Amino acid sequence: MVTFVRAASLTNFSELLSELGGDPDAALRRAGLRPSMVSEQDQLIDVLVAGRLLEDAAAATGCTNFGLRMAQSRQVSNFGIVSLLLLHQPTLRKVLSTLIEHVHLLNESLMIHMDEENGVVVLREEFTLPENFPQSMELAIGVLFRTCNLLMHERWRPQRVSFSHTTPRDISLHKQMFGCRVEFDADFNGIVFRTEDLDAHNPMADLVLVRYAQSIVDATQQGRQASIAQRVRKAIYLMLPSGNATCICVAQGLGRSVRTLQRELDGEGFSFTDLLVEVRYDLAQRYVRNPEYSVGQIASMLGYNSHSAFTRWFSTLFDCPPEVWREKNLPPGKLQRTEAINRA
Repeated sequence: MVTFVRAASLTNFSELLSELGGDPDAALRRAGLRPSMVSEQDQLIDVLVAGRLLEDAAAATGCTNFGLRMAQSRQVSNFGIVSLLLLHQPTLRKVLSTLIEHVHLLNESLMIHMDEENGVVVLREEFTLPENFPQSMELAIGVLFRTCNLLMHERWRPQRVSFSHTTPRDISLHKQMFGCRVEFDADFNGIVFRTEDLDAHNPMADLVLVRYAQSIVDATQQGRQASIAQRVRKAIYLMLPSGNATCICVAQGLGRSVRTLQRELDGEGFSFTDLLVEVRYDLAQRYVRNPEYSVGQIASMLGYNSHSAFTRWFSTLFDCPPEVWREKNLPPGKLQRTEAINRA
């Protein structure tokens, strides 16, 4: 299924690529995009096209923090009509819950999830995609961080920022921008902060304007509600690592009975089993490409009780065991790291 993102996600792409000595118009055309499309912020483009564009730009320029540098200039207004809802929410909690509810209007493949436990909030961001796009993830985390910081007038101070991809060559910008501990090769992408920050007051809060903005969003975005298949897919991404990605758990999480969920999925031409296999297929490729994950760890993250069960499933779909697939799809340098991890 093709998923889309607003062209606003490429804000500052051309300026940054030019600054680094690249040709943005040529890069956009190679990706199959019109150069003028970048200025058409509400234009929808394929998420995979946008993700590969950023990875290619980072590789061509040698700028390993390309996505994060793009995030540096982002403003809340880049969210388009959704920014009207965010700007005037009374607390950070309401800002984030509103963003989570409307994130599909910004990027259909992006999911944001918030967990609170023992005085700590874990704000996770993930892409429901088969490929790993470090630049897109750093852009997404950077934009989320800046949004919270701008609305809270820089009074928001997270404890940690986590990325699941390997450590870039230069992390000085990460330290400067986030001002807290930054970790890589983590088991999730996201931001960790104190629960008490959720109730920090937004100085720009205005509930009258919130109601007005909601009416505009509702009128403008009719027909762009996330499909039930998209919502189920995102729920599976979130629940799979904890072993809760069952039809019963997903249905409960979406406020439906199992029978209702199955009927709605059938109406869109999907089944829960098909979506579960699809998500596992996507995540298996992403995880096996990461040299920091052992095959046993990947099996657990995908909800398998044993290394052998996962290997049988993987071999059936990819015509070879995960270790062999990894050897074929990783450059020599990363393979050496993987072998060292497996020996350990």
